[in-house]
Amino acid sequence: MPRRNSTETKIYVLDTNILLHEPHAFLSFKEHDVVIPMTVLEELDYIKDSKKDVARDARVSIRSMEDLLHEATPEEMLVGVSMEGLGAGDTAPTGKLSIFADLNMAEAQQVFTSNENDNRIINVALHIQKAYAPQKVVLVTKDLNMRLKAKGAGLAHVEDYRTDQLITDIKYLSRGFHAFEGNFWDNVKSVDSRTEGRDTIHTVPKSILPEAYINEFLLDDSKEFAGLVEEISDDHMEVLDLGYERLMSRHAWGITPKNIGQGMALHALLDPHIDMCILTGPAGSGKTLLALAAALEMVVERNMYDKIIVTRSTPEIAESIGFLPGTEEEKMLPWLAAITDSLEVLHKHDENTKGSMNYIMEKANIQYKSVNFMRGRSIQNAIVILDESQNLTASQLKTIITRCGEGTKLIVGGNLAQIDSNYLSAVTSGLTYLVEKFKDFSGSATINLDGVVRSRLASFAEENL
Repeated sequence: MPRRNSTETKIYVLDTNILLHEPHAFLSFKEHDVVIPMTVLEELDYIKDSKKDVARDARVSIRSMEDLLHEATPEEMLVGVSMEGLGAGDTAPTGKLSIFADLNMAEAQQVFTSNENDNRIINVALHIQKAYAPQKVVLVTKDLNMRLKAKGAGLAHVEDYRTDQLITDIKYLSRGFHAFEGNFWDNVKSVDSRTEGRDTIHTVPKSILPEAYINEFLLDDSKEFAGLVEEISDDHMEVLDLGYERLMSRHAWGITPKNIGQGMALHALLDPHIDMCILTGPAGSGKTLLALAAALEMVVERNMYDKIIVTRSTPEIAESIGFLPGTEEEKMLPWLAAITDSLEVLHKHDENTKGSMNYIMEKANIQYKSVNFMRGRSIQNAIVILDESQNLTASQLKTIITRCGEGTKLIVGGNLAQIDSNYLSAVTSGLTYLVEKFKDFSGSATINLDGVVRSRLASFAEENL
């Protein structure tokens, strides 16, 4: 346990799910001390040999702690080993990391006597809180029920891990476009316009939208103006004049936009200069259908890419994929039914829908892949469609994005209202992190599709249930 008893620094007790969410999380607490209960190490040891995708994160976390503690004596590990020098910049840790041998706690020191792992970790936090008062002791866990139990047992401070949380509320998430009230040109005092080929580019004062970022769409109430921010300087920004009607006339594989959100999405999807498109929005807003239509258009009609790779987050897939019959692609089909449904919609008017689907899947070289098997690959000159990404953490998304090699376009889709992960919320989802981190990257575009177009039934359910 840490020796210092100061009101200026805190003691953070970490739950296992924090180290699975971010393997180097213990380095994120600056000058404060971090305590890892022995129960957490036991859980990591159990998970590291499992077939789950988080086994890698468990191994990374164990190795990084071992690098710090391998030369420490048993006594030093219990007291705490300084983490100074392990990071860089203002966020570099200067506190101590210690291991708490909670397996040896006397029964008189335990609030919970049942031998459940969560209870043993809460007992550690409660014991340290009592021993180190008035120093602030904080239990950090992503398990909401565990936070409630700890509070109920008398622990004063319980928190979620928020180091990778970039926004406090989902309403602040970037939507990919800004809608001006009234007419756009009423907000512009001066403008310098030029023509490049068929395109008109306006240079306008940045003061009309100080928080603008690259590839942000601009709209107004007139339903005539629509623009795209292409370049930003200290005082000015360059806006590509697209026009409302031009956006609404975009089409791909027989699909045309049903609303302006879909028009903006299609424009970004079909733009070869944009390496990553992020589509967010409710169920039925057209994310998967637009992604697949654009992918088929660019692979089959325009020959811009060689193949389409479709993958998605499947929390239970690591445990159950091996028991399903067939090849990897056949095993993935139950989870990728949304893609085959969309493909069916795109060819529903063909004389032989099934025949058309099989022909297109072969012609476009559509491959279904598991996220678990994406690690270590280098994907060249392909379109990668990552569906249901709201259930992935930031580190899992990083693993997938870094697989994309030269000439590859990544389309990420997700609905932050449908998170199935036990430890993620809308503000801590990797999809939210991705939107905020990439909004200033010139090779990325984000579009929030806010209209449900699947059916009036789906629209009513989204609004009222």
